[in-house]
Order: sequence, then structure tokens, then C-alpha cells
Amino acid sequence: MNRGLLIFLLFLIPTAVLSQNIDVRLLKSINSEETLPSDKYFRFITNSDAYAVIGTPIVLAGAGLIRDDEKMLRNAFVMAAASIVNAGVTTALKYSINRKRPFEIYPDIAKKAKAGSPSFPSGHTSSAFATATSLSLSYPEWYVIVPSFAYAGTVAYSRMHLGVHYPSDVAAGAIIGAGCAYLTYKVNKALQNKNKHKIKPCNCPNL
Repeated sequence: MNRGLLIFLLFLIPTAVLSQNIDVRLLKSINSEETLPSDKYFRFITNSDAYAVIGTPIVLAGAGLIRDDEKMLRNAFVMAAASIVNAGVTTALKYSINRKRPFEIYPDIAKKAKAGSPSFPSGHTSSAFATATSLSLSYPEWYVIVPSFAYAGTVAYSRMHLGVHYPSDVAAGAIIGAGCAYLTYKVNKALQNKNKHKIKPCNCPNL
């Protein structure tokens, strides 16, 4: 074996083990085996994620139709596209990595919500951050950005509080969701610019 590869492996193995230990310790400090008053609140936040992700572009599109606002309609479609791209990427990673849920490995982690698919990355977190990022890029005002990311962050925390995700699942979900939304936004902007260059005013003489 190449000496450089051997050194790399010797460095990588304890780092991976240490990272996993930190991941588990942090989760155990957030999740409680006892039934807490906050459990219902975080279950509500977790369950509201699907409605927020699907409902936000629908409401935005509805408002765009009522107001005859083409920009608002386009923002709604871009947000929906970001959610679809994010769902595809997240699902592909989940089943290719196939990480077990924390409560399946550690008996002292209390499962307080439904969870069926593999653990990494967190789908609830990625979808919440995809929606928050899309909304914030389309409407870059503090009164849009702050509540959007506050909600996404609460969804992320709820997944750990309920014992269904590791902190690393949640962190990866946030990055993936925000990244998919940003890329979708940039692609839309590039297509808009391309269409603008194609449509040029005619300088033909009056007949």
C-alpha cells in the first residue's frame, strides 16, 4: 500500500469515529427520553413542513394570478422547481448512503415522530431550507428573510428534538436545500437573460 494512502487512512478513521461520537453526544443533549411539554410543539413544526413547502408557491402563484403579476408567478414556479430538484437530490442521497436512524442504533434515543426513510440527509430540513432560500432570493427583505430562516431552523431543530435525525443529517439537509434553491434561482436568471438577448427591437424602416 502507498505510504501516503496509509497515512491518510490512519488519519481518516479516528477523525470519522470522533465526528460520529460528537454527532451522537450532541443529539443526546437535544433529545430527551422523557415526555416533555415541548414535544407536541416540535411535532407540530415537523408536520407543518410539507404544508409550508407545498403551500408557499401555491399561495404565491395565486396572488400572482389575482394581481396579474408575471414576476410573482415566475417566482412561484422557480420555488416549486427548487423544491422538486431538492427532493430528487435528497432522495437519491438517502438511498445511496442508506444511513440508519439514530433510534435504530442507540436505544436511549427516544423516537417521538414518524420516520421511515434512511436518515442522511434530513428531508424535512432540506425542503424547509430550499423554500426559505427561494423566498429570500426572490424577496430580499429582512421581514421575509428572518422569519423564513427562523422557521427552517426550527424545523431542523425539531428533527433532532424528536430523535429522528443526527445533527449531521440536519446540517447536510440545510446545505443541500439552500444549494438547490440557489442553483435553481441562478439557472432561472440565466435563462431570463438569454431570452432578453434573443428578443431585440427591430430597427426596420417604416413602410
